Amino acid sequence: MRRREFITLMGAAACPFAARAQQTTKLPTIGFLGSQTKSDQKQWTAAFVQRLRELGWVEGRTVAIEYRWAESNPKRAEEASVEFVRLKVDVIVTNGTTMVMAAKRTTSVVPIVFAAAGDPVGTGLVASLRRPGGNVTGNSLQASDLAGKHIELLREIRPGLQRLAILVNVESANAVIQMREAQAAAATLGIGVDVWEIHRQDDIKPAFAAAGNAQALFVMNEPLVIGERASINALALNASLPTVYAFREFVDAGGLMSYGPAFPDMFRRAAEHVDQILRGAKPADLPVQQPTKFELIINLKTAHALGLTVPSALLARADEVIE
Repeated sequence: MRRREFITLMGAAACPFAARAQQTTKLPTIGFLGSQTKSDQKQWTAAFVQRLRELGWVEGRTVAIEYRWAESNPKRAEEASVEFVRLKVDVIVTNGTTMVMAAKRTTSVVPIVFAAAGDPVGTGLVASLRRPGGNVTGNSLQASDLAGKHIELLREIRPGLQRLAILVNVESANAVIQMREAQAAAATLGIGVDVWEIHRQDDIKPAFAAAGNAQALFVMNEPLVIGERASINALALNASLPTVYAFREFVDAGGLMSYGPAFPDMFRRAAEHVDQILRGAKPADLPVQQPTKFELIINLKTAHALGLTVPSALLARADEVIE
C-alpha cells in the first residue's frame, strides 16, 4: 500500500472518533428563568453573569446559559422548566416563590437555585434554611421585623397614620405570609388595617374603588403586582395614597418608597451557589442565605405629586433619592 493511501485510510478511520469526541464535548449549562421580562431584569442578570465570570465561569467559553423569561406568568415558568429538563441543564436559576415552585413541580433531580424567595421554609421550598434537603437552595428574602420597618417608614412620611391598606394577591402563598406579618406589625404599632384581596389583574382597580378610610398603602410583593406596578402606582396616586414596597423596581415605576434587600447583590450570591453546584456540591447541603444588604429608595417626584414633605432625616438615610 502506498504511503499516501495509508495516511488517507487512517485519517478516515480516525474521523468518526474525532467527530464523536466533538459531539460529546458539552459546556456546563445553566437554565436561567427570569421571573419578569428581559429588560426588567437586565441589572440582576448582569450582576449574576459578572459574578460567574469572577468565579471562572465565562459565558460561551466555560459555561452556557439558556435564558427564558416568564413575564410574571407561572404557566410560562413551568413550560420553561420543562424545556430546561429536556435540554438537560446542570442547574436552574430563578427568583420569586411562584417561579421556584413552578420549577420544583417540574423536577426533583435538577438542582434549582433561587436568587430570592420569600419564606422558603414556610412555603415548602426547603426543609430548613441550614439543611435545605432536596434539590433546591438559594437566598431568602426574609428578615426579622421587615414589615414593621415598612410601616414605620409610612408613619414617618405620613405622621398620625391610623389606617393602612394592604394589597395582597391571595393566590400567592408567599404574599399571604407577608400580609400576616404586616398585620401583626400594624397591630403592634396600633394601626388599623384594611386588606384588599385580589386574585387576578382585573381585581386591582375595583380594590382601589373600595379604598375606604385608608391613609397609606402597603403592597405585598409577588409576580402579579410586579407586572402591574405602574398601574398600581397610578391608582395609588389618584387615591392620594403613599405607597411602600419591598423592592426598588416599584419605586422606579412611580411608587413612593421601597426598603428591602438589594437584588443585584442577591443575584451575585446566587452565582456563588451555582459555582459550588457546578463544582460538585449538592443543593441539599448548601444552606439558604439570608439578606445582608438592604436599601432605602425614595421617589421625591411622587412625594411632591402627593403633596407630601419627606423629612430631612428620612432623606439622609436613603440610599437613593429619585428626583
